[in-house]
Amino acid sequence: MTTAITIIHVLVCLFLILVILLQAGKGADMGTLFGGGGSQSVFGSGGAAPFLTKMTTGVAIVFMFTSLGLAISSIHPTASSIMDDVVETPAVKIPVAPDEKKVPHSPVQQGTVPKTDAASAKPEMPPPQEAPVPAQPATPTPIPATPAPVEH
Repeated sequence: MTTAITIIHVLVCLFLILVILLQAGKGADMGTLFGGGGSQSVFGSGGAAPFLTKMTTGVAIVFMFTSLGLAISSIHPTASSIMDDVVETPAVKIPVAPDEKKVPHSPVQQGTVPKTDAASAKPEMPPPQEAPVPAQPATPTPIPATPAPVEH
């Protein structure tokens, strides 16, 4: 239902824009003073103004009703969802063998802390490297003071 109202709403919006753009402005009556009145004979002697005004009113009323319908449908969301049919499967846990590199080879008794000396506790840092020296910029070529002769 909401999809149908949305489609109608979009079509009414586009038609309302078209009808409004077809209407003549306030200064359009000046053209009839200088002989431009014959171009509006399709809609009768009064021109298209009364017809387009009534059309704009009708389309605006339909626009308001579709807007109200969409607002009311958004207040009361539907109880169903596309995720209702999805069945959840429990995750399968795969046992992982412990990595031999991480397991200590010597057994440690519970409650004892292995002793380490302070020198081995510090991580080793790589030796400092010298920053590269930037290359010297090339010397610019001197520009001759006199221009080259132009052949005619």
